[in-house]
Amino acid sequence: MISQKSIQEVLETAKVEEVVEDFVRLKRRGVNMIGLCPFHNEKTPSFTVSPSKNIFKCFGCGQGGGPTQFLMEHENLSFPEAIRYLAKKYGIELEETVASPEFLAEQQKLDSYYIINKFAAEFFEQQLFETDRGKHIALPYFKERGFREDTIKKFSLGYAPNEWKGLLEEASRQNYNAEFLKDLGLVSDKGFDFFRDRVMFPIFNLSGKVVGFGGRILENKAKAPKYINSPETEIYNKSKILYGAFQAKNSIRQLDECILVEGYTDVISLHQAGIENVVSSSGTSLTKGQVQMIKRFTPNIKILYDGDAAGIKAALRGLDLVLEEDMNVKVVLLPEGEDPDSHVKKVGTADFKKYLEEKSQDFILFKASILMEEGMNDPVKKVALIRSVVDSIARIPDPIKRSLYIRECAKLVEVDEPLLISETNKAVGQRFKKQKKEKEQKQLPESNEQPDPFTVEKHSSLSQPAVETTDSKAAGHEFQERDIIRILIHFGGQVFDDKEETSVAAFLLGNIEDVIEDFDHELYQIIAKEALDRLSKGLAIELSYFTQHNNKEIQSLSIDLISSPYEYSENWEKKWDIYLNTQKMPDDNFIKDSQNALKRFRLKKIIRKCAENQEKIKNLGKEGDVENMMLHMRLQQKLIEIRNELANELGTVVL
Repeated sequence: MISQKSIQEVLETAKVEEVVEDFVRLKRRGVNMIGLCPFHNEKTPSFTVSPSKNIFKCFGCGQGGGPTQFLMEHENLSFPEAIRYLAKKYGIELEETVASPEFLAEQQKLDSYYIINKFAAEFFEQQLFETDRGKHIALPYFKERGFREDTIKKFSLGYAPNEWKGLLEEASRQNYNAEFLKDLGLVSDKGFDFFRDRVMFPIFNLSGKVVGFGGRILENKAKAPKYINSPETEIYNKSKILYGAFQAKNSIRQLDECILVEGYTDVISLHQAGIENVVSSSGTSLTKGQVQMIKRFTPNIKILYDGDAAGIKAALRGLDLVLEEDMNVKVVLLPEGEDPDSHVKKVGTADFKKYLEEKSQDFILFKASILMEEGMNDPVKKVALIRSVVDSIARIPDPIKRSLYIRECAKLVEVDEPLLISETNKAVGQRFKKQKKEKEQKQLPESNEQPDPFTVEKHSSLSQPAVETTDSKAAGHEFQERDIIRILIHFGGQVFDDKEETSVAAFLLGNIEDVIEDFDHELYQIIAKEALDRLSKGLAIELSYFTQHNNKEIQSLSIDLISSPYEYSENWEKKWDIYLNTQKMPDDNFIKDSQNALKRFRLKKIIRKCAENQEKIKNLGKEGDVENMMLHMRLQQKLIEIRNELANELGTVVL
């Protein structure tokens, strides 16, 4: 186990631009560097590296982080592996510490699972190529499917022998733990091999480690299932694994599209034909975890289905989950009686690709046209089908995309666009209420969505006078809280007052300490509390602490808050002799930003207090409690004075 001291030394030494340049060609642009993003396909560079902040950020796909995060994402390394990579690069000798016996035992068990699965895959492969039944029964099955030997080896295909204890006995000879084989589902509780007389398809995780197996029967037997799969284990979560993802990930990134098929052989056939950006859900319904895995590499997904009635129904079932993740979904129906495996062999790679391009249809429009054909002569059925289309549109998070779909679907289903808009808005509202209720029941934050960092006022002295509303329920305070947190993360360690030796963090936290519990946004509140705790312990509030935070939400938010696709051009001064006179440069203007952000934050809280106090006055009046009502009226007058004074200082109009 790497010591925390060594980890810190590596994090302080590693320079993001030096790490990224090992994989991406970067060009200098002002204080930053830019290049083509390695995480998605693009022609215009949107991938920015900031040496001063030691972070990278892609404004196209949203990926961001420091040197370790880049390596973890690009090279599929774990955190310790990324630290070791950087230590080797910078010649740092790592100090190892002794982990607790419990931690070591758990880690050793997981390592053993991977080792045993690798052994099993190699055993099945050896049985395929080196045994009589493997060579004469199982291997011909793959050859009849048109698989070349290099393809068979690429996917580590194998054969489980027709023996009760073939794998178990070989594992025992090599001193593998029999209980671990049971844990992995390779051996049954009764001590027999789980996979027998089946061709084997190893399932890999994104790091290329075998986590499970699928086995197809060779001879039809009564009551014997055609396919059986490994059970879920500590290293195999079916809802988060896609067959072929390890082999396809680079191609998906390069082509910025993922093709989803149904079975193992479909994936293998398309790979062999040179179409490598393809994965399979292995015959199960697509899950949220699988969709999110695809989204790591591309927002574009193309799903292939059989062209018969069953294929069409499958295309309409379960894809709303993909829409909820704000992905672009297209559907391709293959000719009736064909699957990807058979069709690519029939027409060849070039014509197959051409077919995918010409026959792909947007999922929403595909669904609308198919359903309208079904309900053409039945008004009652047609209404139900339109509601189904509306429900799908309502799941799309992007309002602009929703609007475009509504316009196109209104033409297809022959319904007035305003009516379809109204129904979609109702459906969106119902979904929001349902999600809110579910999150409240689970005691989760009300929303995981973060406001766009670029809609927040970042440099107050350059902005126009704002308009504030006294309707606190409508307005909320998240923007103001976000700006406070932005300054705290970015500039918390900077000196606010030289004379009093006060930091920006001390200034901000000292002024909001009493209202941190009243933050509307839970994540901002967590960050403020954590910063306050560090400050009370005399620990530094540094940018790197947040951008390398072990909480992924805090880390991601920090990267977003300090990143901008825009920067102050040096050409204003170099070419035109135009200088910034009203304030310091944006990254040096943190004192004025801190003051104005705090004033705006306080103004929001005062406006809320005014509204709450006004409601109290109203209730006291109804109760006839004149004495208390007069006290609250005097308080209201004082609150209004403070409110107006803050608004005047900010140049803000209060409605």
